[in-house]
Amino acid sequence: MIRAFFLLGTALAVGTPAMAQEQPHAAHTMPAPQSPQEQPAHDMSSMDAEETASHDADKDSAQSGEMSAMDHAAMGHGSPAMDAMIPETAPPPQAFENPGFAADAFVGADVMAASRAEVIGEIRGPKVFWVQGDRLEYRARQGEDGYLFDLQGYYGGDLNKFWFKAEGEGAFGEEIESAEVQALYSRAIAPFFDVQLGAKQDLTGPERTHLAVGIQGLVPYEFEVDAAAFVSTKGDLTARIEGELDQRITQRLILQPRAEFSLAAQDIPELGVGAGFDSVELGVRLRYEFAREFAPYVGVDQEWKLGDSADFARLAGEDPSVTNYVVGIRFWF
Repeated sequence: MIRAFFLLGTALAVGTPAMAQEQPHAAHTMPAPQSPQEQPAHDMSSMDAEETASHDADKDSAQSGEMSAMDHAAMGHGSPAMDAMIPETAPPPQAFENPGFAADAFVGADVMAASRAEVIGEIRGPKVFWVQGDRLEYRARQGEDGYLFDLQGYYGGDLNKFWFKAEGEGAFGEEIESAEVQALYSRAIAPFFDVQLGAKQDLTGPERTHLAVGIQGLVPYEFEVDAAAFVSTKGDLTARIEGELDQRITQRLILQPRAEFSLAAQDIPELGVGAGFDSVELGVRLRYEFAREFAPYVGVDQEWKLGDSADFARLAGEDPSVTNYVVGIRFWF
């Protein structure tokens, strides 16, 4: 019986001709078995590393999701229960029972007060000393040549300053025609403007002291303005408005138009000043900045006495209209 099953299995193994014809296709599609020496070795450690990396990636992704959820909740986008925990009322009275400056009890109130004042001073900016010679010039004109000086500066911080100004002019070989000094308290009222209050002292002629009130600043990208009103100890009311504009031709070559107007509320014969517009001065200067702090210039300047002031000038033997050709230096430090 066993022999019969064996013969039947052998016949099936040999197969029919159709099966024999299909066998090459099977051999073509199925790879031939390889010996153990020909088969590539599978690195178990590499497989373990891949599984570990995949596991770590899944773990990092889960942690990242948790952290994102925590950040989302911390930003106030959490659940309504968490939003309900944020108080919307004023702090309770117990919040104000502790001392306002607890460090005073350990260091001392005087020491901490000085420290806080120093910090406030650093935040507001350090004190600065600045001086500018706006116009120091030689004036060539018909008749006798002359000179002019115009200095100003300040000491202080961003908000409060002590401001000083000095101005005068004259002719060579003669006594100085006019000179004045101003001492002003200056307070910032806008990013580019200060209001000023102080005193002006005339140093020539009938010496007088004036109360000075004015405004000084820079219109951004436009012009610098200095306007002030003066009340003397004699009750005289005068005013002066100055404006100048820097027009850059190059980074170092600058053209500066300038205008100055003087006014008076009444005639002041002893000063040669008439009511209304006393004088007008228009000029233009071209300067070259070898450095920002030092710039020589050349220019032309025209002065006119107006109204009664022109009459006072003629009575004094002066020309009410004068043209000056100027050479000077502008500096600051």
